[in-house]
Amino acid sequence: MSTALVVEDSLTEMQILIGCLQQAGINVLIAQSGEEALATVMKQKPDVIVLDVVLPGCSGFEVCRRLKAEVATNQIPIVMCSTKGSEMDRFWGMKQGADAYIAKPINQEEFVNTIKQFIKH
Repeated sequence: MSTALVVEDSLTEMQILIGCLQQAGINVLIAQSGEEALATVMKQKPDVIVLDVVLPGCSGFEVCRRLKAEVATNQIPIVMCSTKGSEMDRFWGMKQGADAYIAKPINQEEFVNTIKQFIKH
């Protein structure tokens, strides 16, 4: 079974994302800060990371940049998922190495389809 790491500091948003992923048959790990996300990725090596931009500690952009800079983690797909949905935010997220960028509130079907694209069966 595939595993996704959801990095989100809003409990409500996290519950929505977890629900979508679990319904799609995907295991879910959670982290509520950038630092926690980095530590979890090193230990667990998820198949895909769903990453909020606005986080306590280091931002999602920073987490993305760090993970994509490391040989051990640069192959893990990162889907940024944020209320910061302007073209500039999207551009900046992709420039940091994100593999996809979804604006909140999410379209649940689009979200699950995007995640599934990155999971190698």
